[in-house]
Amino acid sequence: MGTRLAGKVAIVVGAGQTPGDTIGNGRATAILFAREGAQVACVDRDVESAAETVAQISKEGGAAIALEADATDEDACKRFVAQVAQRFGRIDVLHNNVGIGVGDDTPSKIDVASWDLVLGVNLKSAVLPCKAALPILRAQRSGSIINVSSVAAVCSTPTVAYKASKAALNAYTQSLAIGNAKYGIRANVIMPGLMNTPMAIEGISAMSGIDKAELIARRNAMVPLGAKMGDAWDVAYAALYLASDEARFVTGIALPVDGGQSARVG
Repeated sequence: MGTRLAGKVAIVVGAGQTPGDTIGNGRATAILFAREGAQVACVDRDVESAAETVAQISKEGGAAIALEADATDEDACKRFVAQVAQRFGRIDVLHNNVGIGVGDDTPSKIDVASWDLVLGVNLKSAVLPCKAALPILRAQRSGSIINVSSVAAVCSTPTVAYKASKAALNAYTQSLAIGNAKYGIRANVIMPGLMNTPMAIEGISAMSGIDKAELIARRNAMVPLGAKMGDAWDVAYAALYLASDEARFVTGIALPVDGGQSARVG
């Protein structure tokens, strides 16, 4: 066990994951936070999946609990934040890792229902947990908020709703950082690039009908650094840095974790 988050209480929203061959960003982050000494509240709409994350943490000797909540429901967010604060006495890290791209399409084909769903989930799932946690973090005069966005926010992509939602999340986090700096609260964004995670590989394969091996090969070829996708641990280690006191003077940034994909912009 490490000590980079020793004594801290962390909430990971989206700590479960889609079934697949690899590990997802939320689960990897929750496990890594626990390995580094944090007490972790694993929040997910699928509480059984969150409990699987807790079981892995417990097996390694870490401390974690599983909580069920839909992060797009304001009352549910208030409840899980209150539960964590009551149980542990404080909240040091809020990591928001929920996102979807279901039904997304090009600007000429996107339908209103898909647009509303993608933007609603991808923004509310960060905005509402932050809104619920801010009074506690402000009273403490400390805290680190990490929102998981995507390089799609700044890179070319044909799917417009996902891109717009992630660009909006970047802008929201910038406002969050500036508006709460006087309270000692930091807020940052991680922008993952092409990742070998269940949501990306199993999810896209199922929706597109592309064989998983072929999909992996295609995505690997698009990555400048080593022609190979990253994985959930790459995102988790970026989150660990931003959650830790090592990043005490870092706020308002959008950190690409993308093997150089976003460096192609411009």
